[in-house]
Amino acid sequence: MEELEIPEITAGPADDDASQQPVQQPEAVPEAAPEVGEPVARAQFDQLKAERDQLLDRMARMQAEFDNARKRAERERVEFRDIATGKVVENFLPVIDNFQLALNATGDAEQLRSGVALIVKQMEEALQKMQVNPIPAVGEPFDPRVHEALGAVERDDIPDQHVAEEIRRGYRLRDRLLRPALVRVAHNSKQISE
Repeated sequence: MEELEIPEITAGPADDDASQQPVQQPEAVPEAAPEVGEPVARAQFDQLKAERDQLLDRMARMQAEFDNARKRAERERVEFRDIATGKVVENFLPVIDNFQLALNATGDAEQLRSGVALIVKQMEEALQKMQVNPIPAVGEPFDPRVHEALGAVERDDIPDQHVAEEIRRGYRLRDRLLRPALVRVAHNSKQISE
């Protein structure tokens, strides 16, 4: 194998005097030694140390107070939720009691039906106490904000685009929609042609 010679590359113009002089590295500037401050008196050192310890102690206390406040807020939130749930359940306990009585009853189908109708009425009263109200449906104009259409039915006795049948009742809690009413909408071809 042959060895290849690598030519030297020099920077700058091809000046004979300059190419023969070795390139000098800039001299290192001696670093200035850090100035030593005045010695701190022992009393001043002890005072600064005491202030630091007080601040650390204060910070630890504030952190503990913050953690306690967070835990207290979480505990109060859980207690509030449990109280609210308890009040809701209290409204429905009589309804459950009446269902139990209906299951144990030995009457005919008509008596059972009238008993269940009374229980439904009791349930509706419990919902009204909590400001939960049914959404009006049958005969009302179809409103997609509160009604969910499952289909259309041909009806001549109801105006076009009005609710003809309610499949499942919808409810509101004050002004908030809990669940839309499932309905069938009337399609009145006589009214459309007029």
